[in-house]
Amino acid sequence: MSGNRHLDEFLKLKFGMFIHYNMATYLDCQWAEGYSSPERFDPGGVVDTDAWADAAVEAGMTYGVLTAKHVGGFCLWESELTRYSVKHPSCPYQEDLVAQFVRSFTSRGLKVGLYYCWRNPGFDDQKDKVGKYKVIPPECDPEKSSFEEQIEFQKKQIAELRHKFPEVFYIWNDALDPRVMSEEKARNFFTDLDPNLVCCGNWWDWGKKGDSFLDLCITEKKELPQENLSPGETCWVLEDGWFWQEKGETGDPEKIYGRLLAANQRNANFLLNVGPDKSGKIIPSSLKALQRIGELRKNSELTKDGYL
Repeated sequence: MSGNRHLDEFLKLKFGMFIHYNMATYLDCQWAEGYSSPERFDPGGVVDTDAWADAAVEAGMTYGVLTAKHVGGFCLWESELTRYSVKHPSCPYQEDLVAQFVRSFTSRGLKVGLYYCWRNPGFDDQKDKVGKYKVIPPECDPEKSSFEEQIEFQKKQIAELRHKFPEVFYIWNDALDPRVMSEEKARNFFTDLDPNLVCCGNWWDWGKKGDSFLDLCITEKKELPQENLSPGETCWVLEDGWFWQEKGETGDPEKIYGRLLAANQRNANFLLNVGPDKSGKIIPSSLKALQRIGELRKNSELTKDGYL
């Protein structure tokens, strides 16, 4: 898919911020079920995405990835393909959050990527999960739309995001694997969209996570093998879960820093997740942890370069 030059540039980024912020934030869960009312998405004011970007800079990060559409199907941008978004008439927010995120991060010199969740057949593998997780907006409700129609709708949304936000260099595809479409078809789709895009496909099957699909091998809360040579990305959480939780706690920044080093030594970037709370703010303990990680990185670089 992308040429080696683009992957080399990607791996030079080393450290990024994953931002899980969507409908699940307001349901105090990790996976939103059904089609929750847009009324639920209410941060009580304008989300300060500049503060997210500043926290990323302070941690020494070089890029950010936002959950533009997660399992709940709710879209954080103004989409022409669905009303189920922050611009829905009943949504209190009424701001294009993806646009905010892109402006804030690029204004700080950070690169931007977007997370998009695909509806893998695995969502319905277990009887108690059938129809529970919609994933796609109501205009393409999986209970009324064929699998082929679902794939085409999702491809249109990805294309819309890419054209609406040309600054995006990376598409983080969750649950995109051969059960959705073959790697060849996925490669052709993204190459036709933009040959310079870096794209990953995060396998549905946990046993396959860490195997390459499209440009990268992706792991979640698991390190790649020491001998890994494939371009990769290790994703970890700063707090207890991906999305903010009422009783969630921030992890030890020293340990997180160690995992960052391990990822970089194994031919992978380290994508550290933060979950903004219901007001859209990164909690104080996590801001402090990010600051500490930045200090550790800075001191390490100074030592390496012989300044200390």
